[in-house]
Amino acid sequence: MKITKITTRPLWIPYKRPFHWAHGTVEAAEVILVEVETDEGLVGYGETMSSISANAVEKFLSEVANLCIGESPFDINRLLDIAYRHIFAARGTCSSPRFGALVLAGLDMALWDVVGKAAGRAIHELLGGAVRGHIQYFGFPQGGAADEVAKDAAKWVSRGCEVIYAKIGRGEELDLEIATQVRKAIGSKRLRLDANEAWDTLTAQRMIRALAPLDIEFIEQPTTSRSIAALSQVRRGSAIAIAADQVAFTPEDVYEICRMQAADVIVLGVHETGGITKLCKAAAIAEAAGLNICLHGLYETGITACAHNQVGATLMNLDDANQYMNHFLAEDIVAKPDLALSAGRLPVFGGPGLGFQLDWDAVSRAEEAFRVRSQQAHSAP
Repeated sequence: MKITKITTRPLWIPYKRPFHWAHGTVEAAEVILVEVETDEGLVGYGETMSSISANAVEKFLSEVANLCIGESPFDINRLLDIAYRHIFAARGTCSSPRFGALVLAGLDMALWDVVGKAAGRAIHELLGGAVRGHIQYFGFPQGGAADEVAKDAAKWVSRGCEVIYAKIGRGEELDLEIATQVRKAIGSKRLRLDANEAWDTLTAQRMIRALAPLDIEFIEQPTTSRSIAALSQVRRGSAIAIAADQVAFTPEDVYEICRMQAADVIVLGVHETGGITKLCKAAAIAEAAGLNICLHGLYETGITACAHNQVGATLMNLDDANQYMNHFLAEDIVAKPDLALSAGRLPVFGGPGLGFQLDWDAVSRAEEAFRVRSQQAHSAP
């Protein structure tokens, strides 16, 4: 089997309402749908994050596509290595592993989707088999004001979620108000908070002391992604467990986090590592150090949710409350399977491949929305 064509489609999929976090608000999922076609008629699909410029990311993917034509889709490791070297190392930019991972994640997913379809098997079967029958997720409330977040959190509890996760890092006063009101709204359910790099080490220590009486299970990425040492320093004196997120992209990052004892859990996904292949490698490193992997959500579609479902099914060290962001989408481009959580769970999906079917009408609408927004941006004074 040979790859005959790789197609990319920039998509813009609006959220139901603005998504609030430490760095502002997000209004939509911006992704590039990656399609890998073969000479045997099989087509695999993946998605790549396209912010901040879909056109720029597409240029990188078009360079990679030319390298893959005529190659076997089964040679995933070799093709991804060639692709990374071609668009970065060979151009004098040398090392760009984090951006490179974001660019190449969709291609990795699409290749795995082809391989699974060719084998007639779900990806988790090709990765060693499932060790669980379902994946558990935390309830993820949203809102601008603290009372809005708390009200949404209570809804997640009523839907059966045992763990609630809320965004902070939006100002110390508002952070404490959010945490306090959410704790009151959810009772004794487990509560996790994410500061998204908002604090320096001194602020982190002060905020952790203030938050500790609220029985917080962990605080995610309180300090800058540029320093594992800062995270390690905060963890050493913290009364609350610490999760690493933006500081962890590559398997090498995960190794350093484990070596420096900088976190109690690592939040990671296919877009940080560059796809399924390296997510599995990174998870194995964390497992050797006794740390769980909490699957990370981004501004993505159900394609990523299905990819994470396949990988998560195989991980011995998968956390018992993973991130899920599909509920923010006004419309998903995945028609099947049903990605609505039931009591905070999704079953492990069957195959073949990544186990989803696209809603091509929704894809067309998202493609048109991207085109319209691009035209508006270009015509703006």
